[in-house]
Formats: sequence, C-alpha cells, structure tokens
Amino acid sequence: MSDAPEVGRGTVTPVRVAIAVCLVAPFVAMLWVGSYAKTDPAFIGIPFFYWYQMLWVIVSTALTMTAYKLWRRDQRGRAVRSADGGEAK
Repeated sequence: MSDAPEVGRGTVTPVRVAIAVCLVAPFVAMLWVGSYAKTDPAFIGIPFFYWYQMLWVIVSTALTMTAYKLWRRDQRGRAVRSADGGEAK
C-alpha cells in the first residue's frame, strides 16, 4: 500500500459556516449591482454608487480579518484535540 497519510474529509462546523459567510458576503454584495446602481443618497457630495463600493472595501477588510481569526482559532483547537489523542465528536 501507500505510505501517504490518509486525508480526512472536512467537517462542517458553525465556525466554518461563519468563515464562509464572512468571505462570501462581499462577493454577493458587489455582484448584486442592482442594489447600488443609483446616485441617491449622496454622502458629502459623493454619489451612492461610489461611496457604497468604498464602504465595502472597509467592510470586506473587516470580514476577511474576522474569517482569518476564526480560522486560526479553529486550527489551534483541532491541533489541541489531535494532540490529545483524536478528534472529539
């Protein structure tokens, strides 16, 4: 047989679902152009179309950082569980 380690299938957990939502939300918001393809309301003279997109740059950064932190915490938890003799279910 092969000496390669077995690769287990990923487990869907609430943390991983939250990570996926954090990463997918900016794409959905930006691809749904009909929701922001307008000029009003203007913010300090900037049409809605532009300031909405720039707001999503900041929101996307925060969501990506949150997803990264959640992923790191999930990986540390898995490492601790595997060091303790297997993954608890």
